[in-house]
Amino acid sequence: MNRKAFPIVISGPSGTGKTTVCQRILAQDALTSYSVSVTTRPPRPGEENLRHYEFVADDEFDELVAAGALAEWAVVHDHRYGTRRSVIDEITGSGLDVVMDLDVQGGTSMRECYPESLLVFILPPSNEELERRLRGRATDAADVIETRLRNAMGELEWADRYDHRVVNDDLDLAVAEVQAVIESERARRG
Repeated sequence: MNRKAFPIVISGPSGTGKTTVCQRILAQDALTSYSVSVTTRPPRPGEENLRHYEFVADDEFDELVAAGALAEWAVVHDHRYGTRRSVIDEITGSGLDVVMDLDVQGGTSMRECYPESLLVFILPPSNEELERRLRGRATDAADVIETRLRNAMGELEWADRYDHRVVNDDLDLAVAEVQAVIESERARRG
């Protein structure tokens, strides 16, 4: 391929649907590939190493940070997450745009490391809807949900640092809007 591929960062608080938006973009856009994040958190039931995340011990994560191997990393919900530079470079070097589902700290760090990154922030239609979604998942304990809600309020303040903001009130429309942003960015760069 003779195109200049770029990182696509999709961020937003837990419950906004950013992971689902990423999955849909990856399924429908042949010019994208996913970057598997490195994390120190333990796998959840059904998660596979190197498919969902690269699960590592704390000391291994420390070594990656010390070696400068991570383009970005952050502490999120008491665990560390990061993205390997080598993965980003391999994917973009093959001509594919690399899609990343990152927290706000990671998203803004990507802009510093890869200035060509496209940053898209997924917003909930309202704070009430965000809380309903988090409670409706029934995957987290009440204290975890409360932590995620508190964190979400702080994360929403980062939205203005992103290139585009998309409200996920209707998943199909939100995915279409994100895809349109990506297509527009490709045309602009093209």
